[in-house]
Amino acid sequence: MNNRTAAPVTVIGLGLMGQALAGAFLKAGHPTTVWNRTASKADQLVAGGARLAPTVGDALRASPLTIICVTDYEAVRELLGGSESPLEGTTLINLTSGTSAQAREAAQWAARRGARYLDGAIMAVPPAIGTAEAVILHSGPREDFQAHEQTLEVLGTLTHLGADPGLASLYDAAGLTMMWSILNAWLQGTALLRTAGIDAATFAPFARELATGVAGWLPGYAEQVDSGSFPAEVSALETDVRAMAHLVEESEAAGVNAELPKLIKAIADRAIAAGHGGEQYPVLIEEFVTPR
Repeated sequence: MNNRTAAPVTVIGLGLMGQALAGAFLKAGHPTTVWNRTASKADQLVAGGARLAPTVGDALRASPLTIICVTDYEAVRELLGGSESPLEGTTLINLTSGTSAQAREAAQWAARRGARYLDGAIMAVPPAIGTAEAVILHSGPREDFQAHEQTLEVLGTLTHLGADPGLASLYDAAGLTMMWSILNAWLQGTALLRTAGIDAATFAPFARELATGVAGWLPGYAEQVDSGSFPAEVSALETDVRAMAHLVEESEAAGVNAELPKLIKAIADRAIAAGHGGEQYPVLIEEFVTPR
């Protein structure tokens, strides 16, 4: 790819992620314009061929496609809301982290300014940008995504989730709860094993294998959740809760924080009290969707 065929692109926001995004475009041969409040953050990119725009308005005018990745949605509006920031006819892809409600509001705000809008979520760390390991989610009008898909694919593995601009943020939140739950469970187990002199490096391969095995249950469990039927094909919740009690007891005896296993057991106890003790673990979905 060369500059004569590669579409120009603008990147606004040059934190670690913004720098990685702009760097990937540059590497792929896209004429890249950048802007950041602290202009010195663009030095390395400029040395690599990027153009530093003097103002946000100049940055927007430089390309038909603008990627913005800043601290929050308030910053997006602050930066792009001025009269000197021309959004008419621009396709704006917002990769700023936020909620689904903020994404939908931003889409409406951008439309009133005459811009096409896609929201997005980056499920990767900056060093992965530009590789297949960088999963980037987009939501908004499919035709707008397809119009720029060839340009965007240099960033990583793309997925268009649907027309609702809030979907990328929802998937991001769902992914974060998975990530933190897995990491917290591993830390709980690591803390337990440390009391017996087992280090984290020794436990990590076992934990990884276990996590992979549990992940294999998800398609079958998803069928139960979607059908609303939870037959105890492997284990009943009333059996699982006894193991949860053992985990609480083991943690407390070892002097390890037991808040996490107590929380897990409290959720299961509520489901059993509601009459679901004979059903399989995914029945706990009701404890997550029912207002408390």
